[in-house]
Amino acid sequence: MNKTIRRASVFALLLVLALLVRATWVQFYEGQALADDKNNRRNVIEQYSEPLGDIVVGGEAVTGSARTKSGDLGYKRTYKDGALYAAVTGYSSQAFGATQLEGVYQDLLDGTDPRLKSVLDTVTNGRSDPGDVITTIDPGVQRAAYEALGDKKGAAVAVDPATGRILAVVSTPSYDPSRITTGDSEAWTRLTGDEDKPMTNRALRQPLPPGSTFKLVVAAAALEDGLVSSVDAPTDSPDPYPLPLSSRNLTNENPDAPCANASLRVALQYSCNNVFGKLAVDLGQDEVRAMAERFGFNDAEQDVPVRAYESVYPRDMDEAQTALSGIGQFDVTATPLQIAMVSAALANDGKLVAPHMVSRITGQDGEVLEDYDDDPAVKEIVSPETAEQLRSAMRTVVEEGTGTNARFPGATVGGKTGTAQHGENNSKTPYAWFTSFAESDTSGEKVAVAVVVEQSDAARSEVSGNGLAAPVAKAVMRAALED
Repeated sequence: MNKTIRRASVFALLLVLALLVRATWVQFYEGQALADDKNNRRNVIEQYSEPLGDIVVGGEAVTGSARTKSGDLGYKRTYKDGALYAAVTGYSSQAFGATQLEGVYQDLLDGTDPRLKSVLDTVTNGRSDPGDVITTIDPGVQRAAYEALGDKKGAAVAVDPATGRILAVVSTPSYDPSRITTGDSEAWTRLTGDEDKPMTNRALRQPLPPGSTFKLVVAAAALEDGLVSSVDAPTDSPDPYPLPLSSRNLTNENPDAPCANASLRVALQYSCNNVFGKLAVDLGQDEVRAMAERFGFNDAEQDVPVRAYESVYPRDMDEAQTALSGIGQFDVTATPLQIAMVSAALANDGKLVAPHMVSRITGQDGEVLEDYDDDPAVKEIVSPETAEQLRSAMRTVVEEGTGTNARFPGATVGGKTGTAQHGENNSKTPYAWFTSFAESDTSGEKVAVAVVVEQSDAARSEVSGNGLAAPVAKAVMRAALED
């Protein structure tokens, strides 16, 4: 064999070896990555080749699977009362992925969770039967919140203070996930382009300035610190309060309210800005922040199990900014979930039971894979004495103060209103807040609720926590205690 042929043969052999090495690398090292790639159509075909497991509310599935009439996907996701439960379920779409509980438990619902595998599945490497997600949501409470919010832009969260079970998660305006399950691009464009953002979960994932509802946190810090001896002790609070290092005064919405040197009870009853602005400065931002964080602020990993957006109490403020933070303004933000957690802890003698909206997850045969109601985390936020004093003051707010629209017979109700500034120099319609608890006079059962109304058809002068948010909270609390 001459030299040229010999070189060509060696070169060809090297090419073959390179191809074999590359094929081996792709098959054994990159194969799994390619199989898991989100753009791999085979994964979607496999996921929707069989019916998915269900999300269950009140013992009934609010999701389902239906045979498709064409295409390479065998089934599509369906929803019962889709708009009512969208903030709970999220969506599972052949084209747009999955969110909320559909996303958190995607592996369970499509049968790929390793915990679902039987011995036969392991031997054959077959796909397991899917599991189900059993929620804590109470259908009556959920519907009451949804209907009470109506055409308002806002959100509501209801929590059982004793167990941490979330009874309702509602965000309005809502949407029907069924519209996008098959990948309808026109419906997707309309929903994502809607300026009212119906796909945003305002209850869990849109923190806003909490306004005067945050005064409960400052009051708790003042009592726990000993700065104020009781909710009925006078405070050294001039009205108006001159903001430190500023030429501005912190005034009150009602100039005739008895806010000068008011006690915490009176200050909560009339929502006195001067009292809580001065308390925040006297406590110092570090003390206020410590109390806020005990309630759950500044927690970037708040899972219920859907990841809630972080509620924030800021750092590095001057004294004027600290005063504004004491009334839930400046850079303080909170989700309705977070504000509901404040009332829940106070209603439960100062103990916060970890909020969760999934009771348990099960296999197809009903076997419990994980039980979230079993021994949830409990944290003492304030002493029972502080909690009782603040509950008493919150009852005064509802019985004689700014929250009278939350009253209803058969229950003892306490609450706190909030009207948070919105836009530069408060140029936009304020946010209306209400946070509350109610205890049944007969059964002793309790519920904690937070409501925010971002926008309604009410005139700006009529926007208030008592006028817009308290009636929603009332409907939710009544439904929870009458169920």
